[in-house]
Amino acid sequence: MEAVPRRNWIAVMGGLIGAFMAILDIQITNASLKDIQGALSATLSESSWISTSYLVAEMIAIPLSGWLSRGLSVRRYLLWTTGAFIFSSVLCSFSWNLTSMIVFRAMQGFTGGALIPMAFSLIISLLPLHKRATGMALFGLCATFAPAIGPTLGGWLTEQLSWHYIFYLNVPPGLLVMAMLAHGLDRKPIDWTIMRQVDLVGIVTMAVGLGLLEVVLEEGNREDWFGSSFIVKLTLISGVALIFFVISQLLRRHPLVNLRLLHNPRFALACFAYLVLGMALMGSIYVLPLYMAQIHNYNALEIGEVLMWMGLPQLLVLPLVPRLIQKIDPRYLVSFGFLIFGLSCFMNVNMSADYAGPQLIQSLIVRALGQPFVMVPLSLIATASLTQDEIPSSSTLLNVLRNLGGAFGGAFGIAIIATLLDNDTRVHVSQISSALAASSIEGQAYLMNLANSMLAQGSDPAIAYQQAQARLAGTIERDAAIMAYNKVFYVMGIFLLVASALVLFLKSPAPRASDAEPLEAH
Repeated sequence: MEAVPRRNWIAVMGGLIGAFMAILDIQITNASLKDIQGALSATLSESSWISTSYLVAEMIAIPLSGWLSRGLSVRRYLLWTTGAFIFSSVLCSFSWNLTSMIVFRAMQGFTGGALIPMAFSLIISLLPLHKRATGMALFGLCATFAPAIGPTLGGWLTEQLSWHYIFYLNVPPGLLVMAMLAHGLDRKPIDWTIMRQVDLVGIVTMAVGLGLLEVVLEEGNREDWFGSSFIVKLTLISGVALIFFVISQLLRRHPLVNLRLLHNPRFALACFAYLVLGMALMGSIYVLPLYMAQIHNYNALEIGEVLMWMGLPQLLVLPLVPRLIQKIDPRYLVSFGFLIFGLSCFMNVNMSADYAGPQLIQSLIVRALGQPFVMVPLSLIATASLTQDEIPSSSTLLNVLRNLGGAFGGAFGIAIIATLLDNDTRVHVSQISSALAASSIEGQAYLMNLANSMLAQGSDPAIAYQQAQARLAGTIERDAAIMAYNKVFYVMGIFLLVASALVLFLKSPAPRASDAEPLEAH
């Protein structure tokens, strides 16, 4: 086996740092939205567009990366997008109102969105097969560790300095990424033949379809889903646009995204597994902070100290995964990873009012031990027999599906979980209230005990009884919410078990001979 050239590793590491920055920026503003909202004089619902605009632009950028990197050259495209990402990050810190922030965040998402699939492509194109597992392990670390520490880092910077430093943070590593890519990638002229093959119909229908779908998933719960004419209209437009996009891609000789790859059952099943992985991973990152804030009143830093355990143990496991892949069928590793991930969700299905950070850390450690066994072998199975021309489209499809599955605030898992929490909390409140009425003796006794404790503190008898009723209602709502969270983790666990079983049906083909050595990047 020939050694991998140092320049290749420098380029890959530069791409991975860029992807880490882009993924980090999705979650890093979440803990600081209240501060940003106050500074820009925006309402809470309006400030949600700070995250939504990033996600929509990122979703549009990912499918464009394959065509632009082939036409402009990988080096030129990555240098341009990284430079634009740094510039738009600085602009975000200078935002003077909500509109300017949304525009600059969209610019940041569009340029940062290109960095994620390109890091994936660099691993496949610059590393030989025997080193590709190591590259995939590092990519998996970026994809799972960055969102886990994002809220922590954002909350710390906001409390210690100001929310502006969330965006200044991108400048030093961004410049380092540009230097590494400039050194590690070869200069190539623009291929005007590829650039003239621009698929305008595909770009427009893809941008409208995926962009509006992301808006629907992100804003649907706040807008009462299909009870809102706004959501209904966006859903219809998105559906029509995506249908036209699929038809146009299947008919074109040079499509924007090669959807024909989905004819391969192995790759299609791997895409479904990526969808489930995104839903469970980002669903956890969404639900756990919500649970800790709503039930236990944790602040951003306290939440971050718990969520760190979703990432830190991976640093111990990830180095072992490439070695295990050489000795164990990757399908079994992926199935095992999904199984462990599912087990961690089932550890959270019996939460109570006493179940707080220390108890959550146990399940997070189990989750962190399972995640590396999913992403790395799954990526290798999905891409092992692809040709060089198929790499950009495969990277696009896998990353779009992972994003739709849960990434970065507005994906399927998060939308479903938010709706489930909202609906189930109301159901459980009704059930608990009914049970309390049925056992009115115990209920009244509990209520009188509360009222007596209020009287002992000097409250008026009428006011004491009202306070006792309010506290009892709060307790019922809290317990109902906990029951809803338990169901959410149960649903996620079931999805992960299904994925664990389906992965065993994947075939692990022998790689093409051309994949034995690194390919020239695009």
